[in-house]
Amino acid sequence: MEKKNDYEEEEMTVELELDDGSVVNSAVITILTVEEKDYIVLLPLDENGENEEGEVWFYRYSENPDDPNEEPVLDYIDDDAEYEKVEEAFDEYLDGCEFDELTEE
Repeated sequence: MEKKNDYEEEEMTVELELDDGSVVNSAVITILTVEEKDYIVLLPLDENGENEEGEVWFYRYSENPDDPNEEPVLDYIDDDAEYEKVEEAFDEYLDGCEFDELTEE
């Protein structure tokens, strides 16, 4: 029987403060690199830690390479073409996940 490490089963989450001042806890799905820029994919969670709608949020993502302990910065993607590229990269990521699940069985 294969033993899984605890960290593999833990879900990383972040708290986002929205424009209206409300705070949303979100699960980190992945970080994608598109055209040499990093983007984070978040799954917003309700108060029960669930997401019924399947909606995901995309943000530009950056870390300070000089200080790994500094909080990462998330920025809105306000360019439609850039957003579409990230959306396509996420679709490819999901396709890869589904393929991996099929090959593991």
